[in-house]
Amino acid sequence: MNFHILILQLILVHLFGFTIGQPEFLYKFCLEDGNYTQNSSYKSNLDTLLSSLPPNIQSNGFYNASVGQNADQAYAIALCRGDVQLDTCRVCVSNATQRLLQECPSQKSAIGWYDYCMLRYSNSSIVGTVNTRYVLYMKNSQNISDVDRFNEVLRTLLDELRGRAAYEGPLRKFATGNKTLPEFRTLYALVQCTPDLSADQCSNCLINAVEQIPNFVNGGRGGRVVGPSCNFRYEVYPFFNQSIPLDELQPSKRDDNSTKIIVAIVVPVAGFTIIGIGVLLLMRRNRKKEPIEQVETIEDISTVESLQYDFNTVSIATGNFDGSNKLGQGGFGAVYKGCLPDGQEIAVKRLAKDSGQGDLEFKNEVLLVARLQHRNLVKLLGFCLQGAERLLIYEYMPNGSLDHFIFDKVKRSLLEWDKRYKIIRGIARGLLYLHEDSRLRIIHRDLKASNVLLDKDMNPKIADFGMARLFVFDETQGNTSRIVGTYGYMAPEYALHGLFSPKSDVFSYGVLVLEIVHGQRNNLFRNGDHLGDLLSYVWKNWRDGTTTNAIDPIITSNSASIHEVVRCIHIGLLCVQENDATRPTMESVLLMLHSFSLTLPVPSEPAFYMRSDVESEFSLFSQDPESDSRGLKSELLS
Repeated sequence: MNFHILILQLILVHLFGFTIGQPEFLYKFCLEDGNYTQNSSYKSNLDTLLSSLPPNIQSNGFYNASVGQNADQAYAIALCRGDVQLDTCRVCVSNATQRLLQECPSQKSAIGWYDYCMLRYSNSSIVGTVNTRYVLYMKNSQNISDVDRFNEVLRTLLDELRGRAAYEGPLRKFATGNKTLPEFRTLYALVQCTPDLSADQCSNCLINAVEQIPNFVNGGRGGRVVGPSCNFRYEVYPFFNQSIPLDELQPSKRDDNSTKIIVAIVVPVAGFTIIGIGVLLLMRRNRKKEPIEQVETIEDISTVESLQYDFNTVSIATGNFDGSNKLGQGGFGAVYKGCLPDGQEIAVKRLAKDSGQGDLEFKNEVLLVARLQHRNLVKLLGFCLQGAERLLIYEYMPNGSLDHFIFDKVKRSLLEWDKRYKIIRGIARGLLYLHEDSRLRIIHRDLKASNVLLDKDMNPKIADFGMARLFVFDETQGNTSRIVGTYGYMAPEYALHGLFSPKSDVFSYGVLVLEIVHGQRNNLFRNGDHLGDLLSYVWKNWRDGTTTNAIDPIITSNSASIHEVVRCIHIGLLCVQENDATRPTMESVLLMLHSFSLTLPVPSEPAFYMRSDVESEFSLFSQDPESDSRGLKSELLS
């Protein structure tokens, strides 16, 4: 169909009284942050606010504002893609304001995305904060053959664009580029953050988004990760600066006079169809491109009920829990290796009947882990409840847990520095996901080497969420009289006073980093004939300028990058500071691990565990086991 016929068809549509509806969102979220009524002050403020957005959008395609006071105050952000013309941007935002009110007719908070723009409003301040909770994932339906090589080029390109958008683009926080793929193809990519974010916030947001590629869009010839604060897209064809902006639809120079006359008729008779022309042309062009399909959003995760396994199936898979299939013994029961009828290998955690973990802890682990989707978290395949039997079925990790490597004199030699550094960064990514980026905000409370599993490629996966606690996103600290976890990894405010927060997980992470670097347990540390704790030893050498004494000789003998190793010790010491306020967040830790140009703060003396006896791993419980569970129960079972 040529351009002339398309315009004539649109004229006929107009003359016969048909209308062209607003375009559909790529996706939208109607958030459960409260509802308003049509005659409320909030509704009035929201209408005033949204009507002000399109004309006030600046040349950088961004505008944020608020209207009202106190509980009735409405906040909004509008953002257009960086390569979109201003007039086109304003049309897109105008459509979005109408569409989002239709889609979310009473919700106080909502987010909607078009290809060209995003609109977000809320009843609480949203400016200058990173939100990675509501994310849209889209994947090209055509796959690539050499995934590893493709991902290598893709990550290099996205990393370059991230740096440009975050640190070289203060007005737009937007960057595009391309790189050559094998077989002479070209990969194109686009990254963008909302301009209200700081450079570091933008960079961290994009780092997290890129980390989702293996989980949601891996293997496709194109894909998107779209969130409220940042987004990226990549394709094997040029898609930016190629779309015809809606305000620039003009006949080409080859058009004859008859075409110009038709356009002259369209404008006075059916001016609104200009928008329709742009939409239809874009749809027509997109048919020639490789199709894109939505593969998953944060709301699409399967319910726990769909994960239930038959007990007999699991029992047969483990040889009726034969001792020869036993992988280990934890505080709450044994773990067995199994093989399902389809050949899939599994790890089955069989909870001991006298373990002290009741139905609450079991539901805790199931409900938490089933909703977690990250490559550095162990994947829960299912569970089983039959009588007194409670089983958790996980993906099988052929290399077992980290402690079997890092604390073994023989196996430790297999962990050269590159592998240890990969493990350190992977654990950090997993914790950041738990604290900030998952659907639920989670404090693990028992992070240690035995709760980090290693897959066949030695990628770390955080496991065992039986002690985890849910946080609401504006909650900063919890309090409990039920202290659970492992001495040597516990933050002092938690071990002594029952106070826990993301910073208590940061403390545990710091201990784990120092153990990985040195190769000995914190609470079983031996230096010659002296028994002590690892933190004291590392701090003393750091203070005295002899930091290399705190490094596993296996690392230094393999010509590791001493600069990287010492930097990890520095980061570990920052994480184990006695005052939780001086510890970094996991977001900051990940930035420190990726950016060697970033100057690190100077650590002060860490919290020490000077104990005269050699302790095994165990948990402490108060006399009232329900004292810590009431708030958690309402969150988990609601």
